[in-house]
Amino acid sequence: MKPIVKTILWLTIFSIAMGYLETAVVVYLRKIYYPDGFKFPLVPVTRDIATTEFWREAATIIMLIGAGAMAGKNKVERFVFFLYSFAIWDIFYYAFLKVILNWPESLFTWDILFLIPVPWVGPVIAPCIVSLTMIVLTFIIIYFQEKGKYIRITFFEWLLFIFGSIASIVSFMRDYIIYISKYGNDKGVWTLSSNKNMFDEVKNYIPQHFSWWLFLTGETIVLIAILMIYQRLKKQ
Repeated sequence: MKPIVKTILWLTIFSIAMGYLETAVVVYLRKIYYPDGFKFPLVPVTRDIATTEFWREAATIIMLIGAGAMAGKNKVERFVFFLYSFAIWDIFYYAFLKVILNWPESLFTWDILFLIPVPWVGPVIAPCIVSLTMIVLTFIIIYFQEKGKYIRITFFEWLLFIFGSIASIVSFMRDYIIYISKYGNDKGVWTLSSNKNMFDEVKNYIPQHFSWWLFLTGETIVLIAILMIYQRLKKQ
């Protein structure tokens, strides 16, 4: 077995296992806060659990970065291996939720995706699309690297990745931010220094509109960057 195949295989196994751990935590939380099944509006979460969840999410990202850093041989490879681990983790998180809880009902079911710095919400299909994009980028980079190509990402390509990612991230936070701006106040968003329960400010919040145009704009920008990388490496 080629070293690169072995590396990707172990990254895949590690990320699937992390996906299951994430699912297990969510199963426990839903048993506590959503015994009749998860749905919006969000149930307020006590400060101690909220703080634990906040740092758990941060720890998850650190672990995925660490996996990429240990598996990669250079900066670009470490970067794409982090993306690959993140993507496999995310996809299998939803796969295991479907197996264990028969949730989500469909790929367009709304979910709360992340808590940092504010809650991200969106249909399940959106983060899955992002994950598939990460996997495509990883295999393009690895394919050409194994052919002996010099791998680098240009400054302009990095800019496209950054602006595309920002657009996608904002699309997940936009509905929540609009709600807070209309019905919340300056101290509405929960932070680690808050003394109140998480989601107190949105206990009546039900997502209304996902900004598909903003999300797809971000995805398109990222795909343009990936296509540029592919075309440049192909011509080398």
